[in-house]
Amino acid sequence: MSAEITSPAPLRIAEPAIMRSMQSVVRKQRIQDWFFHKITMVFALTVLFVLVGIIISLINGALPALKEFGPAFITTVEWDPVNDQFGAAIAIVGTLASAGIALLIAFPVSFGIALFLTEVCPVWLRRPLGTAVELLAGVPSIIYGMWGLFVFAPMFSEYVQPALKATFGALPFIGALFKGPTMGIGILTAGLILAVMIIPFIASVMRDVFEIVPAVLKESAYGLGCTRWEVVRKVVLPYTKTGVVGGVMLGLGRALGETMAVTFVIGNAAKLPTSLFSPGSSIASTLANEFAEASSKLHVSSLFALGLILFIITFIVLSGAKLMLMGLSRKEGVK
Repeated sequence: MSAEITSPAPLRIAEPAIMRSMQSVVRKQRIQDWFFHKITMVFALTVLFVLVGIIISLINGALPALKEFGPAFITTVEWDPVNDQFGAAIAIVGTLASAGIALLIAFPVSFGIALFLTEVCPVWLRRPLGTAVELLAGVPSIIYGMWGLFVFAPMFSEYVQPALKATFGALPFIGALFKGPTMGIGILTAGLILAVMIIPFIASVMRDVFEIVPAVLKESAYGLGCTRWEVVRKVVLPYTKTGVVGGVMLGLGRALGETMAVTFVIGNAAKLPTSLFSPGSSIASTLANEFAEASSKLHVSSLFALGLILFIITFIVLSGAKLMLMGLSRKEGVK
């Protein structure tokens, strides 16, 4: 009986050692967590600092032009480097028009591609088509520009533009958009090339977010008698609306800031386009064409001001998308 009472003595002696070992492990984990927290915070703050640095640089570079021309810089049409007279209206109109055309074409096509790959496409064909879409997203923009200038633009001027002019050009109101010389380059061509460029980005993002919809939700809808389109409209889209909007904004962001492809096919004319066939210029193409050759301080500052305007446009677009998502979330909460 006495042996049984004295047997736990070694265990009691080992308890302080075990406690010290556990405390050491906990202390080590706390130190690791502290370093992990600080390192990840530094990474996050680095992005913020870079963003702030870009904004400060743009504002600092654009100040001379903004002081010289004031708010009229945004609405002024004239762009004359010889006489140091600059306005951003031509570049702004060209940027918004080409990006708007691109998004108008790319969104339904990308939506159809993503739905086909996730809901309709046979299994044996799904991987090759998905790989092809991803490969298109990796093609350099200058390749799209060269293809657009040397292959697409001649075909467009010979076949498509005359047909559009003969049909839509005779209509009231919108007919003015399809008039003018059919040269193959211009705002419409730039928008089409941009659409081809951003379709892979939007389609890839949409396909990925459509694939994360739980199968049980779709199967339940099919079990209730819903058609495929009803499942997409009432189950897939509500579940993935954030990802869909994110994909669209990703494509629009590239369309707004695309440089080389647009420079090849937009025409680079310093005048406001009077129709979709007219040549024009965008903010990105103006920067690409003139930044290396800008000699006067006011010219360089005006180019910085164009960059600042492009940044503001992108910020407004992203903010609008965020507000739209917040509004949709509130409406769902009310329901």
